Amino acid sequence: MNTNNNVYTVIYTTVIVVLVAALLAFVSQSLKAKQEANEKADTISQMLTAAGYATKADLEKLGNTAVLAKYDEEIDEAFVIDLNGKKLRELEGNDVYSPKQLKRQNYNIKGGPNKTGEPEIPVFIFKNGRTVVPIYGAGLWGPIWGYISFNPDHATMGGAYFDHESETAGLGAKIKDDPSFQAEFVGEKAHFADANVIEIVKGGAPKDAQGKSVVDNKIDAITGATMTSNGLDAAIDTWLAAYAKYFLGLTKCECEED
Repeated sequence: MNTNNNVYTVIYTTVIVVLVAALLAFVSQSLKAKQEANEKADTISQMLTAAGYATKADLEKLGNTAVLAKYDEEIDEAFVIDLNGKKLRELEGNDVYSPKQLKRQNYNIKGGPNKTGEPEIPVFIFKNGRTVVPIYGAGLWGPIWGYISFNPDHATMGGAYFDHESETAGLGAKIKDDPSFQAEFVGEKAHFADANVIEIVKGGAPKDAQGKSVVDNKIDAITGATMTSNGLDAAIDTWLAAYAKYFLGLTKCECEED
């Protein structure tokens, strides 16, 4: 065959492309199970961190198998609800919502052309009495997500952990990298009956003469990361509003029992 003509060039190029595509597909498929296991363990680590069991760094040191075992040991109940707070189904084993699943539910909560169905959002109740729920939204450069835990009063936050895809290092990335920012959520209250369930604002809550916050649902925004802070604020409000009827229903039931 004449290697200098166009037919040879086309055939050669086609064969190389097909071989490379096949190789990439094989590698991707081979690594898929491991990638999914890593993603699940990372998601569970974030939830356990928000629930107050350990720091994210300490959980990562344990390895995937130990993290999954810790979750199985500490989870009391996991299920999916609708926007009315009605339980739809149980989540079996260590079935947890990945960021991709949260993205889909974010579309469903907001409605619009990307909606794929009615919202089905997860609730995770741990044996230490804390209830963990996810949040998802848009940061400056990409998606942001995370988990917030609530104490048995169903209003006061016990912890939080946030993650991102591509926020600016040293600025927006602090939602993940700065433990002091996440610690600000501890002890604050979610105002489920209000439009702004939680507010992330510059300066945080106003202080009284003794230096104590006079409002219990305001978090100090990250300096120099206004867009990321605003995105996280919007994500938290959107998702916690979706959980409002569930948490308010729990509070009402407890008041009636008292």
